[in-house]
Amino acid sequence: MPTEHTLGFSHFLTQADGLGKTLFVLLAMMSLASWYFIVAKTISYFRQRQASERFVEMFWNATTIEEVKNEIATHGAHEPFSHLTSHAIYAAEHHDRTGGKIGDAGTLGDSLTRSMRKVLDEETSQLENGLTLLATVGATAPFVGLLGTVWGVYGALVSIGMSGAGTLDKVAGPVGEALIMTGLGLAVALPAVVGYNAFTRANRVTMSRLDAFAHDLFSYLTTGVQAAQAPTTTKVRTITGVA
Repeated sequence: MPTEHTLGFSHFLTQADGLGKTLFVLLAMMSLASWYFIVAKTISYFRQRQASERFVEMFWNATTIEEVKNEIATHGAHEPFSHLTSHAIYAAEHHDRTGGKIGDAGTLGDSLTRSMRKVLDEETSQLENGLTLLATVGATAPFVGLLGTVWGVYGALVSIGMSGAGTLDKVAGPVGEALIMTGLGLAVALPAVVGYNAFTRANRVTMSRLDAFAHDLFSYLTTGVQAAQAPTTTKVRTITGVA
């Protein structure tokens, strides 16, 4: 009976050797890093989404491009939609000023396509920033925990063999304690996997909305009207460059 009271998580940490404690610290660091990223990314996502919705509403309610430029100059381009709009407007104005240079060869649509495609690539990379951490934690944490379990079982069996006590109560306790590391590995991996999947889907939704806005913006800057108002006979090229 006294032995039963000494078994548990605290007893496991106390009896763990250097490798076991190192694996435990590693799992703790992985958990802290993934949770910090999940919380920070979630807050950033909702703030960015609100700012994007305000900007898109302001853009389509603006009467002139100058009004949009003043809004961007005042509040900055800190979210994808204003960032895309800022570069697109600059590309259009730059083409009008320097349309004869080799580096600016092509139509206004060509200049806009190059500039907007670059911004879309940058925003995709920015949205995916940090997801590698969650993917790595989700994929490796269970194996780190399993390694801790295997090492703990090995140490327990060696100790039992040296002591000569092979009864069930002497074997089950230490082996059961070693399984704690497997549980910790799964506990660390599950939030990381869920967070990764959630952010991946959120990024797809954001990029889908940004791509749709890019087409409308492209249509407006090349024809002077919104895509929904453009003549049905006008064939507007997509941002990917396919007619």
